[in-house]
Amino acid sequence: MLENKKKARIIKKYQTHEGDTGSSEVQIALLTAEIEELVGHLKSHHKDHSSRRGLLRKVNTRRRLMRFLKKENLKSYEELVKKLKLKEARKIAKKEDDKEDKKETEKK
Repeated sequence: MLENKKKARIIKKYQTHEGDTGSSEVQIALLTAEIEELVGHLKSHHKDHSSRRGLLRKVNTRRRLMRFLKKENLKSYEELVKKLKLKEARKIAKKEDDKEDKKETEKK
């Protein structure tokens, strides 16, 4: 469980407008923080299967929210992935590099 101060800090950082606590961006950021905490817990308590089940549920929920955000607002999705430093950010960066390389070769 996240501490209230940490949760409030995450909400403030990722909210889309004042008073926003339920947008996809905020929910994904909160789930990411909870996932990171659970991963740390499971590294030292590898036999804790109930926490592992909770982790898998949070990962699945985050994945569904990310799919929804990607479909609804691609720009917001890409910014969020970069801020949270998720694996998807590498794919996005690679696509941008490929586009820049293509533009440079077309100019020549």
